[in-house]
Amino acid sequence: MPAPTLSTERLTLRRWQPSDRTPFAALNADPEVTQHFPNVLTRTESDALIDRVDAAIEDRGFGFWALEVTATGEFIGFTGLNVPTFQAHFTPCVEIGWRLARSTWGHGYATEAAHRALDFGFHDLDLPEIVAFTTTTNLRSQAVMNRIGMTHNPADDFDNPALEEGHPLKPHVLYRRKHPEISRVYET
Repeated sequence: MPAPTLSTERLTLRRWQPSDRTPFAALNADPEVTQHFPNVLTRTESDALIDRVDAAIEDRGFGFWALEVTATGEFIGFTGLNVPTFQAHFTPCVEIGWRLARSTWGHGYATEAAHRALDFGFHDLDLPEIVAFTTTTNLRSQAVMNRIGMTHNPADDFDNPALEEGHPLKPHVLYRRKHPEISRVYET
């Protein structure tokens, strides 16, 4: 499946380019950006993450796309869809996620790009549901999840199996959004 480039009024969600590596490494080395992740990433770890997510786009036709401001071409992070590799009560599934440079926070970019990724997931991939999850303390991401129409049921919350027992980031919240057509069927 060919990997599309997606766009919104202000943003382009696209395949990764070599020029994205340096700003992505800076983003992943920022302790504020990575506050809700186990650790900051080294340049080698950041480059490996790009390689993994771009390979997923190549294989599946979707993934965590590089995100740029269309008017300037500035790389600002990623937004997109992913298939988690861990096992939990809600997997297998497709998740939506984002990670943006701190300098771009507060401009609505995460919400705008996430709406476009959801649209692609529901209308191009015909996914029945898309989930999102984060640490219980990541209120900024939870606010985006709410803004894009996802719902949270505390009974769905889980401990991230990728983190060891006692890790402060292990407790996670799960948000869900059903395909709009499926949602309408349940409403009638």
